[in-house]
Amino acid sequence: MFKKAGLILFSSLIVLSCKHEEAPCTPSTEAINYPSSDSLAQVLNWPKDLKITGFSGPDLTPSPACMAVAATGEVFVGVDMMGSLGKEINKGFIKRLVDCNHDGIMDSHTEFAQVDNPRGILAIGDQVFVLHTTFSPETGKAFNMDLVVFEDLDKDGVADGPAKVLIKNLSNSKYLQERGTDHATNGIQMGIDGWIYIAVGDFGFHNATDRDGTQLTMLGGGVVRVRPDGTEMEVYTHGLRNIYDVAIDPFMNIYTRGNTNDGGGWNIRFIHQIQSGEYGYPVLFKHFTEEILPALVDVGGGSGTGSLYMNDNRWPEKYNNVPMMADWGRSYLYFHRLTENKASFIQDEEEFIQLPQITDVDVDGAGVMYLSAWDGAGYSGSPDKGYVVRVTPEDYNYEPFPILEDFFWTGSLVDLLKADNAKTRLSAQYELIKRGKGADKVWQLVEDSTLPLEVRAAGIFTFAQLASAAGIDRLVSLTEDPQVQEFALRALSDRMGSIDNVPTEPFLNALKSDSDRVKAAAIVGLGRLGKKEVAKSLLEIPVPNSFQAPGMGTEGPHAKPNAEIIIPHLAVKTLVKLDAVDACVSALNTEQKDLALWAMRYMHSPKAVDGLIKAYEKTDDSVFRNKIINTLARIYHKEAPYDTSWWWSTRPDTHGPYYKTVEWDYTPVIRSFLKGEWEKTSEEEKELYAELNSKYRLAIDDFGTVEITAPKEDMPAIDLEKIKNKKGQIGEASIEDIMIALKKIKGDPEKGKEIFKTQACFTCHSVASGEVMKGPFMGQIGSIMNREHIAESILKPNASISQGFSTVQIQTKEGDNYVGFVTQESATDLTIRNIVGTATQLKKSNIAERKELETSMMPSGLVNALSYEEMASLVAYLEQQK
Repeated sequence: MFKKAGLILFSSLIVLSCKHEEAPCTPSTEAINYPSSDSLAQVLNWPKDLKITGFSGPDLTPSPACMAVAATGEVFVGVDMMGSLGKEINKGFIKRLVDCNHDGIMDSHTEFAQVDNPRGILAIGDQVFVLHTTFSPETGKAFNMDLVVFEDLDKDGVADGPAKVLIKNLSNSKYLQERGTDHATNGIQMGIDGWIYIAVGDFGFHNATDRDGTQLTMLGGGVVRVRPDGTEMEVYTHGLRNIYDVAIDPFMNIYTRGNTNDGGGWNIRFIHQIQSGEYGYPVLFKHFTEEILPALVDVGGGSGTGSLYMNDNRWPEKYNNVPMMADWGRSYLYFHRLTENKASFIQDEEEFIQLPQITDVDVDGAGVMYLSAWDGAGYSGSPDKGYVVRVTPEDYNYEPFPILEDFFWTGSLVDLLKADNAKTRLSAQYELIKRGKGADKVWQLVEDSTLPLEVRAAGIFTFAQLASAAGIDRLVSLTEDPQVQEFALRALSDRMGSIDNVPTEPFLNALKSDSDRVKAAAIVGLGRLGKKEVAKSLLEIPVPNSFQAPGMGTEGPHAKPNAEIIIPHLAVKTLVKLDAVDACVSALNTEQKDLALWAMRYMHSPKAVDGLIKAYEKTDDSVFRNKIINTLARIYHKEAPYDTSWWWSTRPDTHGPYYKTVEWDYTPVIRSFLKGEWEKTSEEEKELYAELNSKYRLAIDDFGTVEITAPKEDMPAIDLEKIKNKKGQIGEASIEDIMIALKKIKGDPEKGKEIFKTQACFTCHSVASGEVMKGPFMGQIGSIMNREHIAESILKPNASISQGFSTVQIQTKEGDNYVGFVTQESATDLTIRNIVGTATQLKKSNIAERKELETSMMPSGLVNALSYEEMASLVAYLEQQK
């Protein structure tokens, strides 16, 4: 007994000694360029209680498209000098940066791996997962996108060998080749449930294939998840546009920041992703909003990039437990204050850290945050723009993260699941699962009701992965605990490999819960269990009064929280997944008919059609009859099989309810029935059929149509030769399409000089040193900006305000205020010129406050009336000013 106790004590001492060992790190002897945080701080809005310092400059990390930080502090930066619209290969790699002595200064760097267009990185344990574009060695053109994993077992900072492919063909080859990666598949994050979650942009994908042969196709964007070994790939949510990343909290809430339709204003939607939810882009989010889960908010224009859920008690409370979302277009890292609202939230967005064209954010196991910035690298990347900064709280004290592989005692790893930060819990879980040990010790943690809820949730998901089918009975017993019932239900139904052994009773009982979060977990779980007999219980869920279609031709509220719609929405998704046609048909004669009708909108089944027609013939209720008619019209067509040849545009057809319709076996039956009923109605009543014909695009000539707002049809491939001289094209096109056009149209500098005059650019800008300085000097703009940066500065003046081009606000000691450009400055005086050209000379000794504003005085839209050719000429002229 003494020897055993002594052995345990000796093991514990070894564990304690290992907790502060560091991986080998050799500081670099070369000169390293660090971005000047002092100069950045003077012009950017940074919280005063944070310390922000330069970590790497463009000599090491130009054009940083994505970034991930290992728990032990190594920073992996995805460098992409091809950018979102570039086509030249061999311009991307993963750079590994290390702060050897943890003094906040990067000491060592290696090129970890070479990949083109890195779009997502996840570093955990000795593995680095990367989502990137693949290219054909024969043609040099983009082929597709793959999720791969690299290993660095010898810890030398270089991947040990070729990557292992986990999922191949995870994007759209056609548009990757024609356009680039700007709407492709992007960021990857791991949840405490052990899944890798993938942000899929609206290119979608066709026949993506994982390591166990599972194939999926997705029209448009969404969230896909896969196990770390590349198996069990499945769709998590659908109906998103151009999301770049996901943020995952300790309770498996997932958040995204994505666009709406380009033709609708490039607006940003902040969305809570609920498993199996449909978010509507592009075919439902305007005219069929009753069928979608709405976003939590539409915050206006922007371009979402990397994200992180901050859960780390070493950070000030006001910055903790919030999803942090980078916005490249707004040059800010935002966070959203969340207030629970039934199964979802309401939110309040706040500005956090300003950084020019921020691309990503992550935190290590010691609580150090890193941000990467594109900072003017352009849409095709740049070898001399971009950097990474390091962020810590002002009173931060570094404590080293332990080397988990050196932990001999599994119990010490289990103890780390009780950490007060998400990075440590996830890392400990990953090491436990790799070893396949510790289930019983984790269960002890799960049963401890005195522990914080995020710790018990981490324990539940860890136990479920370690125990698999052998842990089902214990997880079932946990569904009796209201505090963790939601997580027990999710864990029970999470893995399809052991789903056959999971009973339905805990899920059916949970439908009676007072908690909508528990109900949501139960409903999603019942869909995964796959037992049709539960459909009757699901059909008892009421449909709220807010389930109302928007008026004909109007746009519904796609970004207004509606918590009461979530439970019936999920119930409908589960009924469809269960193919519960018989149950829905039977429910048409009961009080549950409204939910049945909603579910039958997606059931292209002969039984469904026959059941609807029979129910119509049995009732005299005109309101119910109209609902049946609408449901039949909704399933008149179905979506064509997607093969990537016909989907995608910056201005897609948003009419809905399908993108490309095809008839199916029972279309003739529905057509015959509808025409028969139309013939029986009076002229006044025929209006309903005209509306159906327009809303669902039935193309039944007899019905006629009603005039509705014409949809923006899918924009065909641009024929620049035909439209390059069309006036007003700049105002109608997306900025990405303009950048593509400018690559192909060089423009005439002499013509551009005339446009500079006719557009009245000279009113605020001079190009010769002898001219009166009115605003930012353009005489050397070609030396400090590339072609894309010049164009962007004209099109989106607030996107990236270069030094010397910002608007200044000055308040004198007498209280007078001046806003404008500083056109002349000496040691004692300065001249500020306002937007109408009035110059004021001020004594610097009389200035009480001087600050640079976040917005430019130059308004957007000044060149909207130009053609592509004219815009190219204007840029060509400015490009020559060196």
